[in-house]
Amino acid sequence: MGNADYECPHPVAIPPTKPFFKALGSSLKETFFPDDPFRQFKNQSVSRKIVLGLQYFVPILEWAPRYTLEFLKADVIAGITIASLAVPQGISYANLANLPPILGLYSSFVPPLVYAMLGSSRDLAVGTVAVGSLLISSMLAKEVNPFENTKLYVQLALTATFFAGLFQASLGLLRLGFVVDFLSHATIVGFMSGAATVVCLQQLKGILGLVHFTHETDLMSVIHSVVSQSHESKKKKAFFWINAMAPLTSVILGSLLVFLTHAEQHGVQVIGHLKKGLNPSSITELAFGSPYLTTAVKTGIITGVIGLAEGVAVGRSFATFKNYHIDGNKEMIAFGMMNIAGSCTSCYLTAGPFSRTAVNFNAGCKTAVSNIVMATAVMFTLLFLTPLFHYTPLVVLSSIIIVAMLGLIDYEAAIHLWKIDKLDFLVCIGAYAGVVFASVEVGLVIAVTISVLRVLLFIARPRTIVLGRINNSMIYRSIDQYPDANNVPGVLILHIDSPIYFANANYLRERISRWIYDEEDRLKSCGQTSLHYVILDISSVGSIDTSGISMLEEMKKNVDRKGMKLVLANPRSEVIKKLEKSKFIEAIGQEWIYLTVGEAVAACNFVMHTCKSNAGEMEQNRQDDNV
Repeated sequence: MGNADYECPHPVAIPPTKPFFKALGSSLKETFFPDDPFRQFKNQSVSRKIVLGLQYFVPILEWAPRYTLEFLKADVIAGITIASLAVPQGISYANLANLPPILGLYSSFVPPLVYAMLGSSRDLAVGTVAVGSLLISSMLAKEVNPFENTKLYVQLALTATFFAGLFQASLGLLRLGFVVDFLSHATIVGFMSGAATVVCLQQLKGILGLVHFTHETDLMSVIHSVVSQSHESKKKKAFFWINAMAPLTSVILGSLLVFLTHAEQHGVQVIGHLKKGLNPSSITELAFGSPYLTTAVKTGIITGVIGLAEGVAVGRSFATFKNYHIDGNKEMIAFGMMNIAGSCTSCYLTAGPFSRTAVNFNAGCKTAVSNIVMATAVMFTLLFLTPLFHYTPLVVLSSIIIVAMLGLIDYEAAIHLWKIDKLDFLVCIGAYAGVVFASVEVGLVIAVTISVLRVLLFIARPRTIVLGRINNSMIYRSIDQYPDANNVPGVLILHIDSPIYFANANYLRERISRWIYDEEDRLKSCGQTSLHYVILDISSVGSIDTSGISMLEEMKKNVDRKGMKLVLANPRSEVIKKLEKSKFIEAIGQEWIYLTVGEAVAACNFVMHTCKSNAGEMEQNRQDDNV
């Protein structure tokens, strides 16, 4: 078996070495430009390149010439629909952030216009988000009381928004979007569910009509605040029926009820006066010289990352339904520019909330023009309708937030994670528990830490798998996955499932040694042929560093001491080049490096059978001589 294969093995090619700068350029391109955005500029005239460049950075220039009246009809309907949600949500989320309610309306005017020009998603509806609002409230309120020093608090919120936009745009321009990928799906599910739970708990202030409420976001602080003030809510029993109906009422009905019953005079809190007019400039309000600038920067970076993670994930989810692709780096630039522009026009952090995007999608939007229609509707509201919100009760805003947040508590996703991957479920629960029982920042730190530790664990503890031969074939697969696969007598075949770096080289040396000991013990207990060859299938080893090469050299010495032979199968291009430069190929011998596991096994069998035959002949000759 395998002798014919061994006689004509396929040679393992060693690719020519590239010049250093060419190799470096290729590596950087793969890292930062995997989508090759410059492909479209090849073989184009200068004028055409300018046009393509403008279309790349301002996507509306690319699709606007193809815009049709049919698209406009659909986008107008969708835009008006999401505007009806944007107005009450904008006011509600501004209230959640402890900001003047009018800032919520401002934030639904300018940012959507900027995103419509720069964004690549057709479905994403831009606006304020509950999690971002909660983060701003929890982080800034620790430094500045939003009720005692409202002006400074607003300035810090605008400054945080500016730095959030600057950070987001920088990630996009520098092609560093992979930073956001460290927030895995499980992390986002747990963090968002925890934040949604906290947001719902925070709305007890409005539901119960409590005046003095904790600024902390953890569960115990909220419960203590509710219990300690339970007597305050009981004093307003006469008008508690308004609070009870709040989840089922609209802003209009709630405002009408308050106006007709004069409930605001009996303890029901209302929004109060909202200033008419469009967004005033806030460039001079950015607090770059404030002693709290560090807090604003930290808040901006954290909210920026969360806004990106949520917005890009939502955009990609809905793009999948319509079978088109969104550019993550373009989205980051669009998010960054809309937040920078927003911070200069009295807007606070905006992103792509799931609830609003889902409404936009279901309303039949075709392009980002739906955001322009929504912004136009909000502009009309700012110019003419803001006085009508004077009597809107805060309990209605609380109910709006709770309804939106309940959709973010994705228990089905958590159950799915438990069924598929227990470690992912642990990441999800860790993020959720951190947010609910400690704080939003602690939950975020726990989520990111667990995710990074998981990545490090995969790198530092790669899988090594014993391979066996599938019956009636030359295919070698994992014995765990295919229990019927047969061990090759006298040969141990191990598959290494990751690059070999300094972080895992020592572990791999110890794990491979253990596999050898275990195989020797198994063979002794079964009375089978002793172990002669250790084949390492390194087809999944994409790269190796000097520590990895040292590990292979040490493994060769250990195997040699046991009277065995180390064999390599299917080394990748980068790996074989480094093995040649390090003289490892010379040490192990070119004849012990094979293109496939099958060829390596055939070679080992051939040598073992040849040695047995030679030994048999020598024994026969010795006996003949004695005779």
